[in-house]
Amino acid sequence: MLQVNIHDAKTQLSRLIAEASRGEEIIIARAGIPVARLIAIKPEITGRRFGALRGRAQVDERFFEPLPEAEQTAWE
Repeated sequence: MLQVNIHDAKTQLSRLIAEASRGEEIIIARAGIPVARLIAIKPEITGRRFGALRGRAQVDERFFEPLPEAEQTAWE
């Protein structure tokens, strides 16, 4: 954990952001008293993740049986 004063944080903001993105926690202080913390934001997981339902979804034998004739014609 790195502590910097506000003036240094303003002059070195790009470097501090780069350090925070690598996982470093930066404390910003005013007159030696911590007032803020700079940390990286974890990226949101978007979209589908392969294997997310592994072990939670089950398929029985009926899944592999052909559809009834009426349903097959409805899909065509």
